[in-house]
Amino acid sequence: MLIIPAIDIRNGKCVRLVQGDYARETVYSDSPSEQALKWQDGGARFIHLVDLDGAKEGKPVNLGAIREICSALKIPAEMGGGIRTIEDVEKVLDSGVSRVIIGTTACENPELIQIMLEKFGPEKIVIGIDAKNGKAAVKGWLESSGIDAVELAVKMTKLGVRKIIYTDISTDGMLSGPNLQAAAALCDKVPSCGIISSGGISCADNVSRLIELERPNLEAVIVGKALYDGRVSLAELLAVAGE
Repeated sequence: MLIIPAIDIRNGKCVRLVQGDYARETVYSDSPSEQALKWQDGGARFIHLVDLDGAKEGKPVNLGAIREICSALKIPAEMGGGIRTIEDVEKVLDSGVSRVIIGTTACENPELIQIMLEKFGPEKIVIGIDAKNGKAAVKGWLESSGIDAVELAVKMTKLGVRKIIYTDISTDGMLSGPNLQAAAALCDKVPSCGIISSGGISCADNVSRLIELERPNLEAVIVGKALYDGRVSLAELLAVAGE
């Protein structure tokens, strides 16, 4: 299983939120690029970037920081947050990321997802499904779409999506462990799609539990707060994951 450290960017700084709450922010670094290099030097093979300002405003905001990170790294990165249009995708890819994460648009304009897949290829387009009480949240987790998260995943897979990042908002930043039942259920519904789990990781055992689900398409896990708070080291997670 691939371990992907997360770097959430707000006002150009590396931060973490609790359950997506912008009022519950902790700043961990003034230099996201230095933080990205730290994870790379620690053995990470992929980095997850989130433009929190972009998610809230509905357009990429921190592209300067994203570009700086990607130019410093030798490993690939993915980025999400406010990417809603073809032009947004082009700008983000031009900044150096390997793939973009689309969330709100998947709920509000699935036809555009089809166009993005055809224009950029499925290896460049990842769907982010952020679930709260089983429903997909949109606009930086500030609103509920009312759309069933699993049904959305099935719909996206039928369009040709090959990778989905699934976040259980109730566990994000809570260090309470991932929602194993939800992750397993999603994997079973879209067996042809690679699933990346996000939210709740607090220790190496949490990763072991995900591996023990024995879902072949559960291919990676994104980790944030536990790493930043020192509750678990990247080395520990990599060892458990067999990297």
